[in-house]
Amino acid sequence: MTQKTTILGRISQLAKANINAMLDRAEDPEKMINQLVADFTNSIAEAEEAVAQTIANTRMAEQDLKIDQDAAQEWGGKAAAASRKADELRTAGDTAGADKFDNLAKVALSRQIGFEREVKEAEPRIAQMNATVDQLKAGLTMMRTKLEDLQNRRSQLVARARAAEAQAQVQESMASIDVMDPTSELSRFEDKIRTQEAMVQGREEARATTLEDQFAELEDHEDDAEVEARLAALKGGGA
Repeated sequence: MTQKTTILGRISQLAKANINAMLDRAEDPEKMINQLVADFTNSIAEAEEAVAQTIANTRMAEQDLKIDQDAAQEWGGKAAAASRKADELRTAGDTAGADKFDNLAKVALSRQIGFEREVKEAEPRIAQMNATVDQLKAGLTMMRTKLEDLQNRRSQLVARARAAEAQAQVQESMASIDVMDPTSELSRFEDKIRTQEAMVQGREEARATTLEDQFAELEDHEDDAEVEARLAALKGGGA
């Protein structure tokens, strides 16, 4: 794989890169943005060199093609001139001279064929080189556009990333508050106080119940005295 092919692959990859998806997967979006800017900048510099070299090679090949085309045309002209001269000499009865110029025409035609063959082989190769140049230029343009977009959006993306990070920290803090909610501690303290208050009330009721029982016993003894008195009265009356 040639260096130009490698650069072309990188250009294509970066030009098609989904920056938003990359940022979504990034643990540190701000760091990722800075890295992307650096990668794009370096790749663009390398791509510019690759494009320049490819263009230079293409233009040199085109110049060579033009030289071969001119040479083929020139040797074709020489072959025609030699053939005409041979015809003139043959008409004049100079057979040896005619054969000499016919042989020169053949040599010229052979040279013409050779250059035409070079032209035929070079044309599709140069067409492919130009196609590669167009691809490199298009990819380079896309990369420059993405780099400009990324640079323009950097502050916005960084602000969004920091806001998202702050929100995540707030959510984590809220989650910890939910786990150790101070209001729940107050609730347990309140329940403890209510229990103590209930115990005090219970003890008071318990003591009150004891006094009532004592008075009830006293009332029971009073009834006994009344019963005895009435019994005595009944006995006295019967006598």
